[in-house]
Parts: sequence; C-alpha cells; structure tokens
Amino acid sequence: MPYSATHKYARISPRKVRALADLVRGKFADEALDILRFQPHRGARMLEKVIKSALGNAEHQQAPGVDSLIVVDARIDGGPMFKRIRPRARGMAFGIKRRMSHIKVSLDTVAAVEQAAGVRE
Repeated sequence: MPYSATHKYARISPRKVRALADLVRGKFADEALDILRFQPHRGARMLEKVIKSALGNAEHQQAPGVDSLIVVDARIDGGPMFKRIRPRARGMAFGIKRRMSHIKVSLDTVAAVEQAAGVRE
C-alpha cells in the first residue's frame, strides 16, 4: 500500500520542480531527503516537505519498516495559472502566465516494489 502526500497549488512552475523530482524518484526516502537538502533550489524545499509529509503519513498508518521506504512516484503536474497583462510600448500588451503546480509523492516498501516488479514479468 503506497503512502502518499500532495502539495496542491504550489506557487512554482512545474518545469522547475520536475528536474528535482527526477533526482529522487526510485531512491530511498532518507536518501532523497539528503539529496534535496543540498540542492540550492526553492522547489527542493517544497519537494522535501512533501516527502517528509508522506513519511509522517506512513508512520501514522504504522507502516512496516519506515526506514526502508522508496520514492516510487514523484509527480509534478501543472496547476492553474494567474494570467496577467504587462503593458508594452506603442499601446501593446504582453501576457504573463504565473504558473502553479501540484506536487504528489508516493512512498512504498521495498518488498511491495519487488513484488509488483515480479508480477509484471
């Protein structure tokens, strides 16, 4: 049973966070937190909080082997956009899209991941 957490309507572009999600997908949760801790990006702080929340959810549901949880899914989806207009020269206007993202992280145990891989083969 995967343990998940989400951060909806995060005020950051999904493109900026997806690269960080690719870094931690498939890693152990504590290793993923160590990787994100040393990244200088603002999106790393957001993703780190979501992973910590998923770990807290796993502890709350008495997951077996909380220290052996793997990040099986780190999904960054686009959210709604604030659309603004920036005035330009000669009466023209350019559009500005201030993007939001939905960050979703799922953790699962090593045994469940191996069992799922065995079922697919």
